[in-house]
Amino acid sequence: MKRLISALATLLLAVGVHAATIEDHSATANGVKLHYLQAGGGSETPVVLLHGYTETSQMWRPLIDKLADRRVVIAPDLRGAGGSAKPDGSYDKKTLARDVHALVRGLGLRKVKIVGHDIGLMVAYAYAAQYPDEVESVVLMDAFLPGVGDWKNVWLLRDLWHFHFHGDTALQLVAGRERIYFEHFWNDFAADRTRSLSEADRQFYTAAYAQPGGMKAGFGYFKAFEQDAADFAGFAQVKLQQPMLVLTGEKASGSFLIEQAKLVSDKVEGVVIPGSGHWLMEEAPAQTMPRLVDFLNRK
Repeated sequence: MKRLISALATLLLAVGVHAATIEDHSATANGVKLHYLQAGGGSETPVVLLHGYTETSQMWRPLIDKLADRRVVIAPDLRGAGGSAKPDGSYDKKTLARDVHALVRGLGLRKVKIVGHDIGLMVAYAYAAQYPDEVESVVLMDAFLPGVGDWKNVWLLRDLWHFHFHGDTALQLVAGRERIYFEHFWNDFAADRTRSLSEADRQFYTAAYAQPGGMKAGFGYFKAFEQDAADFAGFAQVKLQQPMLVLTGEKASGSFLIEQAKLVSDKVEGVVIPGSGHWLMEEAPAQTMPRLVDFLNRK
């Protein structure tokens, strides 16, 4: 059996197939304990991957394996999510970006490429806007930028009630029913709910957010949108100069996020993934991941 395993490993290496060793770590950054995944090594610019709501750094594992052959890859759980601390206070995205920046600098890294999905894209933009000299490129994946352009046409749509769903009553309503609440996102934001998140992922993320303080922190991401809007309107006064890739689902953000991105950057490459909803990594991995890898591997 050992010989068979050794032979298989040799064959995989010969054909260029590798599996990155992904390690779990934690560190205190900006006064907050953050859990993060780390993999890879090499001389190319490190990549930081930022998850969105109802998910954690776990969502990036399939992509990490495709990026870690030539660089360090970091995927933190944002404050309030997964294995990271869930302190009281504001969950505005400029502060979450400062958490990530402190983590990156604490690891001895400076210039990075940054990727964000959903809430994570807001943090990625806030990171690039606050530390423009330390960001080589940016990827924004399916959601929107509060405070940029005609953003309230997204925020105030009637079916987006969850943006205003927070406080003690909301917490009592979802206590023990976290999975029911999350199914709204996983099913209704997908083009086809049968091709959305797997059952294993649904169980994993439900347990992650059901930890003490997890749901309150998650609601905090939405509660902070008005502050985010004020912050982002200010950031947008100075356009980003880094290359930016914007990936959206045809059945979700569509062209809206791409048009918003053009208001904050002059170097936008926008791609609408046909037939996909919001969950690009899960619904359309064969279209999404090659585009991410191609963009992030560019010099």
